[in-house]
Amino acid sequence: MPEYIDLHVHSNCSDGTLSPAELVQYAVQKGLKAFALTDHDTTDGIPEALEEGTRLGVEVIPGIELSTNYGGKDIHIVGLGIDIQDYHFQEELKRFQNSRDIRNLKMIAKLQEAGIDISYDSMLSAFSDSVWTRAHFARYLLDHKYVRSMPEAFDRYLGDYAPCFVPREKVTPFQAIRLIHQGKGAAILAHPLLYHLSDTNLEKLVSELEHAGLDGLEAIYSTNKWVDETNMTHLAKRHHLRISGGSDFHGSNKPDIDLGTGKGNLKIPYELLENLLKRDRSN
Repeated sequence: MPEYIDLHVHSNCSDGTLSPAELVQYAVQKGLKAFALTDHDTTDGIPEALEEGTRLGVEVIPGIELSTNYGGKDIHIVGLGIDIQDYHFQEELKRFQNSRDIRNLKMIAKLQEAGIDISYDSMLSAFSDSVWTRAHFARYLLDHKYVRSMPEAFDRYLGDYAPCFVPREKVTPFQAIRLIHQGKGAAILAHPLLYHLSDTNLEKLVSELEHAGLDGLEAIYSTNKWVDETNMTHLAKRHHLRISGGSDFHGSNKPDIDLGTGKGNLKIPYELLENLLKRDRSN
């Protein structure tokens, strides 16, 4: 019987809604052999997930999703197979987190200018145990009735071209790749089609990341159609990259995307994980 996995999953340590242990329990319900916990800019949830995975017989891959800035665009690099005990990795990760903190303060200021009653303290009160992402700001706007839905929050305030958007400063995808390799992990370009780059610019980005040591590309993704997956697989092969896949599960923050199956047809075979975590770069 085929064994399936999910290599892009979020807990409530960033912008998901399930705890790391609850994710493991849900993975059992979904019949997954393994999943990667890839919270934004933090590995805080991994020890809890590993402990529950050992108890329930689910393989948990220590991971992370790093948010970076490339030409004014948010570009995400997923790390898989991270050694979260590596001292130098954790020290460098603190610098990434500081960059996010600076961005969050600027975003709060812009939201205040837009007439939103928000402050650092009010965000801290609402989300004390999480690394904040734009989804947290969207949830705040929804909970305080400034918008009627999370998508509306992004459309009106938080999306890449919305008035309160603030790009990450000084953190590049090339730095993210180096950090992931510092932690002995594999660096993956997440959901390439979500950046809405032209074919030429996407090819340029992937070429530059390949030369910086990128290991793989997330060709299998919840919102990809068959033709998208085919195109992304060909893109990866042109640049000698391995194939990864993930749902980008966030729990109720993205209610139409389920763990392991995405929008219903996602299937990620276990063999992809074995290939991704090889220590050489041959395909």
